[in-house]
Amino acid sequence: MALVLLVALLCGVADFTRSLSIINPEQMIEKAKGETAYLPCKFTLSPEDQGPLDIEWLLSPADNQKPDQVIILYSGDKVYVDYYQDLKGRVHFISNDITSGDASINVTNLQLSDVGIYQCKVKKAPGVSSKKVQLTVLVKPTGTRCSIDGSEEIGNDFKLKCEPKEGSLPLQYEWQKLSDSQKMPDSWLPEMTSPVISVKNATTELSGTYSCTVRNRVGSDQCLLRLDVVPPSNRAGTIAGAIIGTLLALVLIGCIVFCCHKKRREEKYEKEVHHDIREDVPPPKSRTSTARSYIGSNHSSLGSMSPSNMEGYSKTQYNQVPSEDFERAPQSPTLPPAKFMPTYKTDEITVV
Repeated sequence: MALVLLVALLCGVADFTRSLSIINPEQMIEKAKGETAYLPCKFTLSPEDQGPLDIEWLLSPADNQKPDQVIILYSGDKVYVDYYQDLKGRVHFISNDITSGDASINVTNLQLSDVGIYQCKVKKAPGVSSKKVQLTVLVKPTGTRCSIDGSEEIGNDFKLKCEPKEGSLPLQYEWQKLSDSQKMPDSWLPEMTSPVISVKNATTELSGTYSCTVRNRVGSDQCLLRLDVVPPSNRAGTIAGAIIGTLLALVLIGCIVFCCHKKRREEKYEKEVHHDIREDVPPPKSRTSTARSYIGSNHSSLGSMSPSNMEGYSKTQYNQVPSEDFERAPQSPTLPPAKFMPTYKTDEITVV
């Protein structure tokens, strides 16, 4: 009797577990930043499941300090999506008829903050079931830049570098030669999968075009590099030329400064001399003063002459004085006006 009851109980439990179930197994999904992640959740119902259908998706963030968040909910034939602000407008049910058994969702424009464990819960009384999906958001390599660290001269040591601007680890590197023999030097083989290749004692055979490809689990990126190994430059001549050029430039600047300073001194000297002339040099004598002095000198000369030669002298001397000078000369208080000048004759002069 006990055995019959045990078998009946096990059968009942088996029937109950077959009532509502989610088909897809738990899994891990990796996607690149900016892409869309498809999170599956397909379920089946049984005739025993007669209650209302409720479906909710929860997110357990990678940061364990944050509580679980409801990101989307289906209940009472309505969809609710305004629970989690970080995913607002970026999470949607795929099926228009969720009751058909598909509660899968899409998360668009993935961000690094979307990393975490997503759980799908389906309830239809008395059945209940749930499954988890772990989502990892990676950044594919972008902005990769190739460069040469050092001087590309024969016999020199330098490095070839391949550096992506961003990209989630782990990253894989692959170097290739795209020109000439397309064969990489044997000494480079150990570093063909590293971001840096060390070149020792460079030769012209290394010249060519190289590519570096960077990969991770969600994408790849590539950059090109042109390597030209040239003979050593004449560094001594270059340095000497630079020094001579600098000295010539300094001499030229010194000459310009000296000429400017000299010109300023000359202009200053001319201004000072011109100013001194205007202040210190007296004005030239007027023609009136000259005429007066001329008349005065004749008067004194007449006083020293004898009556015998006075007549000829008076005629000669006074005829030499321009009459117009006397007419234009201003009247002086010490001399009588020109029109009252006496006419001297020989017989009227008395010698003192």
